[in-house]
Amino acid sequence: MWGQENRGCVASSDLEMALALWKNLLQTTKKRILQQRRLSLYNGAHGYEEELIKKKLQQFSGGSINLSKEDNGIGILTLNNPKLMNAFTGTMMVELQEKVTELENWKDGKGLIIHGAGNTFCSGSDLNAVKEISNSQDGMYMCMFMQNTLTRLTRLPLISVALVQGKAFGGGAELTTACDFRLMTPGSEIRFVHKHMGLVPGWGGGARLVRIVGSGAALQLLGGAVRVDPERARSLGLCEETLPSSDESGALGEARAWLSQYTEGPTAVIRAVKKVVTAGRELPLEAALRTEKDIFGTVWGGPANLQALVRRPKHK
Repeated sequence: MWGQENRGCVASSDLEMALALWKNLLQTTKKRILQQRRLSLYNGAHGYEEELIKKKLQQFSGGSINLSKEDNGIGILTLNNPKLMNAFTGTMMVELQEKVTELENWKDGKGLIIHGAGNTFCSGSDLNAVKEISNSQDGMYMCMFMQNTLTRLTRLPLISVALVQGKAFGGGAELTTACDFRLMTPGSEIRFVHKHMGLVPGWGGGARLVRIVGSGAALQLLGGAVRVDPERARSLGLCEETLPSSDESGALGEARAWLSQYTEGPTAVIRAVKKVVTAGRELPLEAALRTEKDIFGTVWGGPANLQALVRRPKHK
């Protein structure tokens, strides 16, 4: 009798120890992944002084970046400067960074839709601000600031989609490449117009575009400043689908429904899926494999995994 009770105590102790180890691994992995995600491309060693850059950008006001977080784990990020086709002012650039930080700290988030107010996406940078920071150094600082922000946006553990209505020009086109997917509405277009401004992409859009459509197609889109309608975007792999609605509210509802096919399910699992894909895209193979192993450890034996084992789902 004593032996049976003793074995029961040992088994219980082993289970408690395993749970404690799992929780410790979960916390350690979460902290490391969060640190990797927030790691800036640029810092003081690159001559990058973020607070000084933000102070400079805040001199150019107008528009806003609005974020709503829905109970189903979907965030709606709205570029709100319709008088200028949602062009980015300096304050909007700073607000975008603030919203990305808020999304990094949103533990219940699974998906994100980025769209523009007034039935258009974004026409790039506000030319009034561009003229005021036209010297090379300030332009470089703005470039570094936006590359940092959009890289963090890309690395969010949320499955993201750019809803392109109307125009996505210049920096607006670059912003679409920071999302996992792009949906377009009838009559909309994506256009990398940088060449006509005597520029190249500076917010990371060139490098991301190559990874999305390949170097040959990227050269065509950048070198020709080509107008990309929904049909061509789909053929290039730049767009997943053309939505039926052209009006803002209808298209947003359709985008929600489209995204839900990838965000349905336990939050921890959806976020883990995005982290695995991000690691595979950005890290060398061995580092990506180790990261995948760490992420796997955060869901193995977790609530969703245990519930699935109880249900014993049959795969068809």
